[in-house]
Amino acid sequence: MSFNTISVIGLGYIGLPTAAMFASRRKKVIGVDVNQHAVDIINQGQIHIVEPDLDMIVHAAVTEGYLRATLEAEPADAFLIAVPTPFKNSESEIPEPDLTYIKKASESIAPVIKKGDLVILESTSPVGATEKMSEWLAELRTDLTFPQNSGEDSDINIAHCPERVLPGHVVRELVENDRVIGGMTAKCSARAVELYRTFVQGECVITNARTAEMAKLTENSCRDVQIAFANELSIICDKLDIDVWELISLANRHPRINILQPGPGVGGHCIAVDPWFIVSNTPEEAQIIHTARKVNDAKPQWVINKVKLAIVDFLQSNPSKTAKDVVVACYGLAFKPDIDDLRESPALNISLSIADFHAGKVIAVEPNIDALPNNIDNLQLKSFDVASHEADVHLLLVDHKTFKESKIDSPYLIDTKGIWK
Repeated sequence: MSFNTISVIGLGYIGLPTAAMFASRRKKVIGVDVNQHAVDIINQGQIHIVEPDLDMIVHAAVTEGYLRATLEAEPADAFLIAVPTPFKNSESEIPEPDLTYIKKASESIAPVIKKGDLVILESTSPVGATEKMSEWLAELRTDLTFPQNSGEDSDINIAHCPERVLPGHVVRELVENDRVIGGMTAKCSARAVELYRTFVQGECVITNARTAEMAKLTENSCRDVQIAFANELSIICDKLDIDVWELISLANRHPRINILQPGPGVGGHCIAVDPWFIVSNTPEEAQIIHTARKVNDAKPQWVINKVKLAIVDFLQSNPSKTAKDVVVACYGLAFKPDIDDLRESPALNISLSIADFHAGKVIAVEPNIDALPNNIDNLQLKSFDVASHEADVHLLLVDHKTFKESKIDSPYLIDTKGIWK
């Protein structure tokens, strides 16, 4: 059975590029989002996010009539759900995943699905979420059969296929990366492979839905543990007066050692989030994963404390000044280099915390954005040149390419990425 019309629910950093790739292969694509602004922008052939090359693909797809955005789900042959999976209690010791967006997406497509349709959950989810989605759909459409009850003969096919792309390289990696396909039955997997083969050049590796869900969580938890080792090492080296970047460089000369670089914490919508899905499901067993999360979550406060010490040092060296006279510059707000994405960014959170406690001016330098979010009023967005001349205390948080091409030389510099040391 061919897929003539494809619907993508959620037009964010993953959903929009995925919709655009199907449309670029001359498939009719209906993108669905609850954000009226995003829908309007896309229907004008423009994009509301920053991702290299995506603007050209979306413009062509909309102009040629293959991509259209809407607020309401419409009939299609395949539905891909790419909505957020936040936490219910983000401040608790072990946050609990919130599947509300997935449930609402299921409710939105339930009235329009028909026999023979394929529904794929792409949202990063705790183990069992795909089965839960299928149960919600079954409750809403009792006239159709689903894999949990009818197996291979079900009217609706259900699968999980996690995204595995790097912001800033999404267009290329959507095409080239291998995809893990986890169907609730063998037929579900086969149909999902058929769909992704529309544009995926990498290998489509088949497994079951639960293993596919766990695969994505495992990938990001592994990275989180490795980063936690580097971050903990940086704290140890600071106490022992050792250059952690030189140390790591020397250790990595061993043929079987590959230590990552430390930083101000871990951010983004994946590595800082996905390990909690494992920990919340298996809190007694996930000891290393849980510890890594705590180490990485604690690193921002360590950085903030270093800034407080630098301010004190500056005031001791300049007794005629008060805290109100001290200007602090924070270089980088995004969660990783050379992107505009501020989601789950330790750099942004550190900058906001400094602005909250510091009596003087706090400058933010983020070359990838034109303005700060509307809810931020205690930071001043300035250029690198202005910050480098005005600031007394300098804090490097993100190793953007433009920062690597410059340098700050100051006794009151905290360099969390080791590029200006």
